[in-house]
Amino acid sequence: MTVTHTATEPASGQQSSGDESYLRRAGRQLIFAMYGALRAVKLYPVENAAVQKALADVAAQSREILAADRELEIRMSGEFIFVNQTRLRLELDNFASFSHLLSLFRAAGVGTLTIDAKVEAKDWLIFLSLLQASPNDDPEGRLVEMQQKLESAGVTSFSLGPPHEADETSLEKSKERAKRTYAQGVAATRELITSVRMGGSPTVKKIKRVVQGIVDQILSEETSLIGLTTLRDYDEYTFTHSVNVCIFAVALGKRLGLTRMQLYDLGIGALLHDIGKSRVPSEVLNKVEKLTDDEWHQIADHPWMGVLSLFQVRGAQELPYRAMIVAFEHHMKHDLTGYPKTIRDRTLSMYSKIVAIADGFDAATTRRAYQTTPLTPADVLREMRDNPRRGMDPVIVKAFINLTGIYPVGTLVILDTFELAVVQSANPLPDMLSRPIVRIISDPLGNVLHPGTVVDLADRNDEGAFARTIIKTEDPDRYGIRIGDYFV
Repeated sequence: MTVTHTATEPASGQQSSGDESYLRRAGRQLIFAMYGALRAVKLYPVENAAVQKALADVAAQSREILAADRELEIRMSGEFIFVNQTRLRLELDNFASFSHLLSLFRAAGVGTLTIDAKVEAKDWLIFLSLLQASPNDDPEGRLVEMQQKLESAGVTSFSLGPPHEADETSLEKSKERAKRTYAQGVAATRELITSVRMGGSPTVKKIKRVVQGIVDQILSEETSLIGLTTLRDYDEYTFTHSVNVCIFAVALGKRLGLTRMQLYDLGIGALLHDIGKSRVPSEVLNKVEKLTDDEWHQIADHPWMGVLSLFQVRGAQELPYRAMIVAFEHHMKHDLTGYPKTIRDRTLSMYSKIVAIADGFDAATTRRAYQTTPLTPADVLREMRDNPRRGMDPVIVKAFINLTGIYPVGTLVILDTFELAVVQSANPLPDMLSRPIVRIISDPLGNVLHPGTVVDLADRNDEGAFARTIIKTEDPDRYGIRIGDYFV
């Protein structure tokens, strides 16, 4: 057996030890390389060229970090990965590789992996093969077994350590932070809108703090927060909808490359986009029967009434002017056929286009008084993409689909194994948008599982065929399933 590898010298001008931006970039590349090598080793014989290249890549990437930083330690902590004490950012585009490695390390009882400068491709082959061996219910025993097998194989370039006790609670802490941020957002929005509805002059200080918290969390670890948008609470719809739109808009803005300050302005506009509805009678907003012409006009007036409301809040001069533009434009549609009607041609703000998509998606996937059954998230995306009457910018819709995947977070799907699953995130592989990361929540006999098992639908079996495939999407109510229970 021959495993080829090539030495990699650090690039000219490469950053030195302690440069976190370098470690974040190089660390992400190492995780991607490990993920690619794991998949190659699982799918093909060792002699296959794809396996040879994947192992050479991961060996080269690890040696690059060692040459630049003189040490290489990978540490798993909750749902985070650290390389040389630098936390790698978990984003939707790397969720599959991160979560797969985290689950393998956790099942093997490995908390830290230290790599020395002698590491070669053949060492990575042995380690990765051991890492994805059939798991058992004894992670501590597997860790000892892996250490013994590495030693027997003469592999001395890896040192394994157990998880730190504090790491076990990191995932729960991250979820708790997300829940606090979400709850604070709902409370602040309720307070602001209620005050406007009562004719008061509220302050926007709390709203600004909430948006800052949402932006910070989206930039550092967005999956927990995005998962909470599945908590479709009809009784709190006006407030949860505003927070959901803010979360989706900020995540989409991040995907489009907006800066932190731009995301902050976008988040303010998104959270306040529907403030004008506070001036529409609640009996009209929640009416089940068909609206009269007068009632429809009251609802259609909420964009410009939103601008007036924003002028009247205390601290209005501190609001980004784009928030008022978003409140005014978010129902105009890309071709200006929406409302309010414009007297002259105008170019819609990028923020308004983003918020329109986030608003439309959340509204269409949430049950309200006048709806019998909301559309599934996958159906809504298809409608947004294919129906020009929706009036959404097609380029930004495409970016939103790339963010959420063809099956957005919270979609209930039936697999060809007759299992039920809830979509956790989009697959980061560009050609696998139809194969998201899912949580299996029932066995083939229909027995409900909680919390269930996270799997990658891009995984293949020993014959090279996909292990699981989505047959169709389903309405959770039909099965008595509360999607939000799997995200709290």
